[in-house]
Amino acid sequence: MSGMGVPLSKIARHTPGVVAVIGGDTAVSEITHDSRQVGQGCLFVAIPGERFDGHDFIDTALGHGASAVLVEQQQTGSMSQIVVENSRAAMPWAARAVFGFPDSSMDVAGVTGTNGKTTVTHMIEAIMVSAGIPVGIIGTLGARINGDPMSIARTTPEATDLQRILARMRDDRVRVVLMEVSSHAIELRRSDAIHFSVVGFTNLSQDHLDFHGDMESYFEVKRRLFASGVTEAAVVNTGDPWGERLKASSDVPTTTVSLGDDAQIHTTDLLASSKGTSFTVTTPVGSVPVFLPLIGSFNVSNALVAIGMALRLGVDLPRISRGLGELGTIPGRMEIIPHDGPFTVVVDYAHTPDAIAVILGSVRSTVRGRVIVLVGAGGDRDTEKRSVMGAAAARLSDLTIITTDNPRSEDPVAIADEVARGAESQPNAVVETVIDRRSAIKRGIAVAQAGDMVLVLGKGHEQGQDIGTEVLPFDDRDEVRDALVDAGWVPS
Repeated sequence: MSGMGVPLSKIARHTPGVVAVIGGDTAVSEITHDSRQVGQGCLFVAIPGERFDGHDFIDTALGHGASAVLVEQQQTGSMSQIVVENSRAAMPWAARAVFGFPDSSMDVAGVTGTNGKTTVTHMIEAIMVSAGIPVGIIGTLGARINGDPMSIARTTPEATDLQRILARMRDDRVRVVLMEVSSHAIELRRSDAIHFSVVGFTNLSQDHLDFHGDMESYFEVKRRLFASGVTEAAVVNTGDPWGERLKASSDVPTTTVSLGDDAQIHTTDLLASSKGTSFTVTTPVGSVPVFLPLIGSFNVSNALVAIGMALRLGVDLPRISRGLGELGTIPGRMEIIPHDGPFTVVVDYAHTPDAIAVILGSVRSTVRGRVIVLVGAGGDRDTEKRSVMGAAAARLSDLTIITTDNPRSEDPVAIADEVARGAESQPNAVVETVIDRRSAIKRGIAVAQAGDMVLVLGKGHEQGQDIGTEVLPFDDRDEVRDALVDAGWVPS
């Protein structure tokens, strides 16, 4: 942002729930909810939370140079302030005004769903790059502006950070922004105040129930994106039963996609191999052959969502097909680790029962030998899915190796026992438990034979392992390469 800043009166006009503007029409050029990040000319937003109340840090923020505060409780003294009914609800809109309404000069495309968000946004990014359209991306793997990376703290950053990133993308002449929109972000209002050109839905399955409580509540949060006033249009995977429900309730123009022929965008002539998947996609504006350099039918479903969204963003079918064919490796998303051995090793982020089942079901037809899967569950998260994850892994694999994931504050042995309980409930299951993840990866590689596929699931792109209060360096891909060397194979 440049210039003299934005007056509080203008911010208030574009912010819901304003009760009063007090202390003069001060201009601000920055906004944050973190008193540690406050600088000169900043608007500090005081948010009451479960552990801390931002109102307790107002003096700190003023000491760091804050020009004004946005509060729920009117403050005494001469400070400039916007008093609102709900500061969390007001913050996204205030941030949008401070940063000059960045979404109004770009097409913002949001993708939501339990699995596949990262893959879909990267597919659309490849399409935009191939079509020569300046593009930004925000999600689990960080943010990129026209290919240049920047780190972010969350899949969907907090509203103040998100609007700042969007403003930087606008200033860098980005035309299309691709965002992963998590259910936490929707519920905590981080994505409020963004007007989407199109939103896409991949699927919904058991995850985050420690936060949402049950699947109905989880679905209702996702559904908020698919409404007039939030987005201009939607693309929905109706191959997922929750997608069918979403289509029925959406009140914006909605394009349906599915592997079956009952959707507006669907596939024929699907042919899978260990190198990728080819198919013909049929859409309301014609058909085109596609080669997708990813394995798994679930990735074809992801590609259909990407195709529908890219069409809505104005890219024609031939350019879409070309862009998908040029898609590079997506870190930790069905990422094949090359080596000179006679078997395949894949690292993926799958950490839900459905994601595990879908991946294993998809690869079975391409694997000549055994499917060996390594799986664990995170600590301090949805405990109900652990045994279901183990059951999904053992039901569809020839060998299940249960190990630790990110145990956090929990006992990794106790977590593994819960996963193992589900795995061992499956008929004819072959299950081993190797708690240390590094040793488990070495075990999977050591027993692999010609034609086998080893799937290392759960952490994907992550470069650390949360144990207790520490995050220790750990990257499944590097561990796989080390295990390959130890087994006498040369990574390439």
